[in-house]
Amino acid sequence: MSYFRNNISIVVFYCLVVLVSCKEKKPAVSEEQYRTTKEQMPEVNRILLAKDKMRIEGYIERHELDMQESPTGLWYAVNNPDSGELVKPGMSVYLKYTLDLLDGKNCYDSEKSGIKTFRVGRGNVESGLEEAILMMKVGGRAKFIMPPHLAYGLPGDGDCIPARAIIVYDLQVLSAE
Repeated sequence: MSYFRNNISIVVFYCLVVLVSCKEKKPAVSEEQYRTTKEQMPEVNRILLAKDKMRIEGYIERHELDMQESPTGLWYAVNNPDSGELVKPGMSVYLKYTLDLLDGKNCYDSEKSGIKTFRVGRGNVESGLEEAILMMKVGGRAKFIMPPHLAYGLPGDGDCIPARAIIVYDLQVLSAE
């Protein structure tokens, strides 16, 4: 009988602990802290964009590349053939590619992963790649450097591309239809 009472006492004790721990807790962040953080975010974003741009410009200088920057922050050097159809929204494109990090680490490429294909304008790829591909013609080659906001953003891809990574694409448009 005492064994039974001891077990009941333990169960009652754990029930009380659970009930006490379930009572409403204060939010982890106060409304004032939230408002202050929200007000600071545009400045934090400006600082991060400036740092990304400095890193990209350093990469371009070290590799002696001749690149231009689009209004969105996409860096590009496109070598299109004199002939060949310009890629347009709605087309399915087939690309030979390498995707590297700014430090040179190869993440993905068509030799290992196969030809990359997608329909332009439908999403499902990095926004920087959508912008980039519209600068190219069938048969064209290009190098694109994408800051995080045009690539895989804050989280990365959960596999090879880390958080807030700047990526470098070398592309060749094999066909577009």
